[in-house]
Amino acid sequence: MKNDVVLLEEVGDGIVQITMQDKVHRNTFSDDLNAGLINAFENIKANETAKAVILTGYSNFFCSGGTQETLLSIFEGKQRFTDENLYSLALDCKVPVISAMQGHGIGGGFVMGLFADFVILSRESVYTTNFMKYGFTPGMGATYILPKKLGLSLSEEMMLSARNYRGGELKSRGIPFPVLNRNEVLPYAHDLAKDLAEKPRNALITLKAHLVSDLRAELQSCIDKELLMHEETFHEPEVKGRIEKLFGKNKI
Repeated sequence: MKNDVVLLEEVGDGIVQITMQDKVHRNTFSDDLNAGLINAFENIKANETAKAVILTGYSNFFCSGGTQETLLSIFEGKQRFTDENLYSLALDCKVPVISAMQGHGIGGGFVMGLFADFVILSRESVYTTNFMKYGFTPGMGATYILPKKLGLSLSEEMMLSARNYRGGELKSRGIPFPVLNRNEVLPYAHDLAKDLAEKPRNALITLKAHLVSDLRAELQSCIDKELLMHEETFHEPEVKGRIEKLFGKNKI
């Protein structure tokens, strides 16, 4: 499967790779990127030979989160982040997913990557949950998956401060993921995918379902709470001003 901004290809026996490459929008959640991601995972769902999925970006961008237009539409009450369920695509995938975050992971883009079964970061890249920078509380399941994957203390710091963290700094803080040079991330992901693809597909599916069963069962309750917080925080006039003034100014 191929379109302008999302490439889905078989890169080995039982291994498929999704490459986000919306260079015009720097891999923000544009309409084309959203549709491409959803379509890619639907194709994988129908692929009875797939054993492992690699999700990656292009150059120094993994995924940059919501577009300015989408954020303003949520502010105006025309959209909610749940209108398109991007955050749990990797979690809901039957086979293991590897997030090869070779580039910057911003806001919802970083959160989406954390829902994968394996996460690989790069030393040079910026990772941030910058929702509060714009004055609204986190969404995309951030308040659930960050503590699960990074621990409570670091997660609270990241979400409340909304500051940028290089992968090297996160490694020094003890995150439980490989943090490699950017050019090493995708080869590492391919080696990991090959290890997975040696196993029987049914065993991979069965074990993943067991390992993530609590995440799948508990996530919706957190999403509901995040939506309630958005009703409290997203529609303040200051939020619109922050989105218009600060969007895209991540100094990365």
